[in-house]
Amino acid sequence: MKKTLLLIFILSQMVAAQAAGLISGTVKEGTEQRTLPGAVLRLDKFNRYTVSDKNGYFEFLNVPDGDYRVEVTYLGYVTAYQDVTVNEGANSVMNFLLQEDSKVLNEVVVMGDQARGQAKAFNQQKTNRNVTNVISADQVGRFPDSNIGDALKRVPGITMQNDQGEARNIIVRGLASELNSVTLNGNRIPSAEGDNRKVQMDLIPSDMIQTIRVNKTLTPDMDGDAIGGSVDLVTRAASGGQRISLTALGGFNPIRNGATGSGSFVYSNRFAGDRVGVVLSASYMNKTYGSDNIEGVWGKDDADNIFLEEMDIRKYDVQRIRRSISLNTDWKIDANNTIAADLMYNWRDDRENRFRTQFKDVEPVYDETTGAIAGYTGTISRETKGGIDNCRNKNARLEDQRVQSYALTGTHLLSPKFDLDWNLSYAKAQEDRPHERYIEYVQEGISMTQDLADPRKPFISAPGQSESAFLFDKLTEQHDYTDEDEYSAKINARVPLSAIASQKGRLHFGLKARIKSKERNNNFYEYTPVDGLPSLAEMDKATYTQPLTQGDRYIPGSFVSKQWLGNVDLNNPALFEKEADPSEYLVNNYQAKEQIYAGYLRWDQDITPDLTFIVGARIEHTRVDYEGNYVLDEDYDNADLRQVRNSYTNVLPNVTVCYTPLKNMVLRGVFSTALARPNYYALIPFADVKSEDREISAGNSDLKATYSYNADLIGEYYFQSVGIVSAGLFYKNLDNFIYNYLDANYTTDKFAADFPGLPNPIPVGEQWQFLRPLNGDEVHLFGVELAFQRKLDFLPTSFLRNFSVMLNYTYTHSITQGIYNEDGEERTDVSFPGTAPHMFNASLAWENNRFSARVSLNYTGGYLDEVASDAFEDRYYDSQLFLDANASYRIADGLRIFAEANNLTNQPLRYYQGSKQYMAQLEYYKSTFDLGIKWEF
Repeated sequence: MKKTLLLIFILSQMVAAQAAGLISGTVKEGTEQRTLPGAVLRLDKFNRYTVSDKNGYFEFLNVPDGDYRVEVTYLGYVTAYQDVTVNEGANSVMNFLLQEDSKVLNEVVVMGDQARGQAKAFNQQKTNRNVTNVISADQVGRFPDSNIGDALKRVPGITMQNDQGEARNIIVRGLASELNSVTLNGNRIPSAEGDNRKVQMDLIPSDMIQTIRVNKTLTPDMDGDAIGGSVDLVTRAASGGQRISLTALGGFNPIRNGATGSGSFVYSNRFAGDRVGVVLSASYMNKTYGSDNIEGVWGKDDADNIFLEEMDIRKYDVQRIRRSISLNTDWKIDANNTIAADLMYNWRDDRENRFRTQFKDVEPVYDETTGAIAGYTGTISRETKGGIDNCRNKNARLEDQRVQSYALTGTHLLSPKFDLDWNLSYAKAQEDRPHERYIEYVQEGISMTQDLADPRKPFISAPGQSESAFLFDKLTEQHDYTDEDEYSAKINARVPLSAIASQKGRLHFGLKARIKSKERNNNFYEYTPVDGLPSLAEMDKATYTQPLTQGDRYIPGSFVSKQWLGNVDLNNPALFEKEADPSEYLVNNYQAKEQIYAGYLRWDQDITPDLTFIVGARIEHTRVDYEGNYVLDEDYDNADLRQVRNSYTNVLPNVTVCYTPLKNMVLRGVFSTALARPNYYALIPFADVKSEDREISAGNSDLKATYSYNADLIGEYYFQSVGIVSAGLFYKNLDNFIYNYLDANYTTDKFAADFPGLPNPIPVGEQWQFLRPLNGDEVHLFGVELAFQRKLDFLPTSFLRNFSVMLNYTYTHSITQGIYNEDGEERTDVSFPGTAPHMFNASLAWENNRFSARVSLNYTGGYLDEVASDAFEDRYYDSQLFLDANASYRIADGLRIFAEANNLTNQPLRYYQGSKQYMAQLEYYKSTFDLGIKWEF
């Protein structure tokens, strides 16, 4: 170790001894002077090169005195040159304006917006040292994607889980949302989910983001908790001159004959001689739609007869309002110092009414002679979900979700041999669901029949049901609230350090602190009518006789109206007796605090002009402080508040090798490590003991963070006319992955071992059910990624040369060890949850300088979503195939109209239980259609 430090010292002194200066500046396009990130700049001496950052800024450190020629290359643009003289201790500033490479076969071809966007994305992807996929704002605008999640599903190796027809939860290379991270300009976005670390990707509009960067491998300067990958959302930066963009859109949603209205605004300019830049962006969307949904829970009797234990017929009416505003400013104090501020506020309201007919507590009736199932009995429930009638809820369940982020960044060239950047940030996510109300009417002990001829669309009927026989069962109101805060501070430094005199070398080092807190604070009240309530037939009702999309026999029926539910005075003691029900919320409430302190070293060294390696390591130390409730025998008045403190340290080594055998070919090999911290609620020291049901559920404060060893090998070839062909292999070995374990034979001895010092509720000789998250042994995940994208400019006619294609395919396979069934036997029949075996994207586009059109296809194969106690109970997310189309036409300079059509296949959201034929959920949203106009000036 001492020898290593001595070597670093000697080399740094050798570098410091040289008389040197620096070169800095920006790279922009010549037509509109927008910045070009990912440009490669080279000096004609000493194998010195650098890459422009997201704002088009570049710098050469430690350049010896003398005269140089600087070359700039950029896919899709003509190579440019400038001469510069470097003086000791001085910063030589130079700026480049690149022209489009528009000559193809002696014809002039104008690069369209689509090609410009692809050029920006591919140049960044090509020059990134780690394995990445990059999407620019211009590319996002060419797909009919309203939020970031919908845009991300076009990326190789990424699939999304939907909520109410929009992409919400991201799965990267078969790894669930909790195993990935999402950042905004490099700063973490907290989660508004109540019990986990998922970031909802449908909260941020796509038109608020300039670039999406998907990091599939990490380098030591990046946060280590991203096993699947890290998604960085980069907001706009001000380039040269004033720019204003206005967009307005109107749409039709056939599922409820509803409308969509949206608009966005972007203002960008530089002031004070280009020293101060400002970008102000705002977005608004109001969408009225809904969904048609059926759900089923399958059971099996001792004779292996399979039947429905529960079935729902649900009608959803939804209004989604999404607002977003951001301000991005930068101040170039001088050529060596810049300060930037990035602020963003996202606010989404979801108003939802659900009308649910539920067949529950279904039991078979057996023929006394044959023993075969002759029929069924059970309970039918008619439930209305809504909210109070005020200016916010409007008779609906209101889900108010907000994410805000504020960051201050400084970049400083302290000398020709030392640059520094720092960042201070604060982010908060919250979800508030006030005055959420439910009313339920039931008819018990009714005879039922089941049509299971097609278990993909099963049906339960009860001919004897009658509105007058439906009696009041329950009326409730609840308020759920979750928030998560994160304060962050980091500092990064870079100095020249090369072990080979004629080659470039850089040493990066830095520190980071993240202070996080999360709280869930719910309550729940039940209201008993003083004088009772009449039957459903006599209530103010809403009746829905229109069949759902699933078929003519799926008719929701009659329910208490949302207006009655919203206007009833629940807090009038003359009408209702109010009683808190802590069984619905007490064990769910918790407080969590995390402190994460990290430091890293990263050394980039060129071996030859074509071969570079990065070696380094990151250390992350985590401290946790969690509080939860222990409840015995549903004695919620005497709940025991328990607190757990813990800490652990992870070392994350990393090696990356980049080889460029040809000018436009890049080969990357990566060995990396990463971790995933357990979900918040999984770590909470809670326990809920229900003696009457012989059930115990608990958190597990002893859970270990999942640790992953990763290997990647990928080759990419970039076409000068803007395109790419790539192929890659990846492997991940996850230790201590986390899953929910059900022990159906939980005894008093087991309880004593798991909860020492606590009263033991299990009598000797009894066996209870115990549900708790546990660490599994390991997962082996293998994958292949293939991609091809380019403009077909090699075809014989100008019309055909305006076509472009995009194709990508990902295959994943997992082997899981250490998952056990309810009898304690290891299961060998499960893959890792979230591992979609097949992911495929395809699009065909045509574009010239006035008109563009695109048809896009997205396919994801079915995969295991939740592991249960046995294979019959496992829950799967079924395959999905989406077909979208859009077109735009420029009617004048800066003014164009566009049309979009989403989900032309009417792809439902479908889960199944155990085997693909057994439907667990089938939800339809139908297609949507939009028409809009965009004006840029």
